[in-house]
Amino acid sequence: MQLIDGKVTSQVIKQEIAEKVKKIITNGGKQPHLAAVLVGNDGGSESYVAAKIKSCEEVGFKSSLIRFDNNVSENELLECVQKLNEDADIDGFIVQLPLPSHISEEKVTEAISPDKDVDGFHPINLGKMILGMSCFVSATPQGIIELLKRYNIETKGKHAVVIGRSNIVGRPMSILLSLKSDPGNCTVTVCHSQTPDLKNLCLQADIIIAALGKPGFLKADMVKEGAVVIDVGTTRVNAPDTKRGWRLQGDVDFENVAPKCSFITPVPGGVGPMTIVSLLQNTLKAAGK
Repeated sequence: MQLIDGKVTSQVIKQEIAEKVKKIITNGGKQPHLAAVLVGNDGGSESYVAAKIKSCEEVGFKSSLIRFDNNVSENELLECVQKLNEDADIDGFIVQLPLPSHISEEKVTEAISPDKDVDGFHPINLGKMILGMSCFVSATPQGIIELLKRYNIETKGKHAVVIGRSNIVGRPMSILLSLKSDPGNCTVTVCHSQTPDLKNLCLQADIIIAALGKPGFLKADMVKEGAVVIDVGTTRVNAPDTKRGWRLQGDVDFENVAPKCSFITPVPGGVGPMTIVSLLQNTLKAAGK
């Protein structure tokens, strides 16, 4: 069993991005600029945005954080999005999800210019991804593809089972794995809460992407010997013995599943760090345009 270390891989990619940024600036180019819009004080969102800002500093990006209270109106937020669309200095920006219930996430997502949509959530970017065209791919699926590539994991002709059908991870992941590309060329089965006989489908899989948000869901008796397992889950579970009182747990019963795998990602330290670094890659790509 080999551990897929997203933390180490993300640091390598950050160094590569930092070198490219230095070259851009040395040649008289503009410093890439990523902006983030944060509504409210959700703990998870606060941590995630703080990590993004720190990562920007590490690679030499300029970063901006725009904050709104939970009671911001939908129109105010849409006006902010339009200003960011029109700001020539900002190469890409994200509106951190989730948003308060009185704001339509769909409206906000569609209001973001596809050319600045470094989260890869806009329908135009999703449509281009389906067609295999150049676009901004959502950060988590792109990070997983990068891990498969850098660990030289063979995907051609393999059967991949994706557990979860979210628009952010499950669906785009299934499309990327099925594209005529490398990594890619998989035969893909998408499973979800209504899938019958999930265990037997997983036992057929050469590659399993667990992205359903249920801690410890994927058990050892669902995984065949030599399978590649990518754990996307990051659920906070109670852990009174820790300083914070909680710990992150993935969707995979890691302790029992890992010995059966050829490759597996841990939680934390697997897919998570790659999500942020993919956002940086998208921002660099946006700056190049």
